[in-house]
Amino acid sequence: MTIHYKTAEELAIMREAGRIVAVAHQAVREAIRPGVTTGELNTLADTVLRDHGATPAFLGYPKHNSPDYPASICASVNEELVHGIPGKRVLKEGDIVSIDIGSVYKGFVGDSAWTYPVGEVAPAVKRLLEISEQALWVGIRASVIPNETRDVALAIQHFVEQNGYSVVREYTGHGVGRKMHEEPQVPNWWPRGRRQRQNWVSYPLKPGMTYALEPMVIAGRPDVRELPDKWTVVTRDRSLCTHFEHTIAITEGEPIILTLP
Repeated sequence: MTIHYKTAEELAIMREAGRIVAVAHQAVREAIRPGVTTGELNTLADTVLRDHGATPAFLGYPKHNSPDYPASICASVNEELVHGIPGKRVLKEGDIVSIDIGSVYKGFVGDSAWTYPVGEVAPAVKRLLEISEQALWVGIRASVIPNETRDVALAIQHFVEQNGYSVVREYTGHGVGRKMHEEPQVPNWWPRGRRQRQNWVSYPLKPGMTYALEPMVIAGRPDVRELPDKWTVVTRDRSLCTHFEHTIAITEGEPIILTLP
């Protein structure tokens, strides 16, 4: 397992890759409304990325035993957790939609996701969004030396569960750099028993480490499944779920959020 610790020059490029992702998110957020299709949001984000000198990191992304990913963003609606393929689906009042955007700029990746309300949403949905976003900031605040990846995972898990929601087990945060998925993995939970933990590795946080922190929160049970398209992941009990993500860099002090405008 090799972790690539970024230089100041590499971090500067990653900041720009992340800024471009943030600009695309701003455009998509402003376009989300009842009646818009996820395909239209995909076209918009693709245009913004390319206009800023980046290419979509997701388009054509390979996956074992699956077709390459066919779109520039992921658009996951309501019970869809991650990897929803944008297309003809029309967003409706009261929906929530998770938009995941990745860029490649000068050989480095920026990666960020956010879950947006469509029009007015119910109070319970608004609370789910608020707690889920807060879970991301909890993880970011825990991403400091001398903590390890386990400490970040436990901070997120404790916050989410104490607020009555579930944390997804199967999908984790991940290192980001020249590739979309690098080491280390950064889970959003940590197993309790020694036997459960025996194959888990916690890595000390060090300056120059960069990873995408992405709590995935479910209103119901944590069980998920993949749809026949081999990409879209949904909750088994069809409960609402959210996905919030920033790419960050570890420093001697506070972490740097690389995916801000």
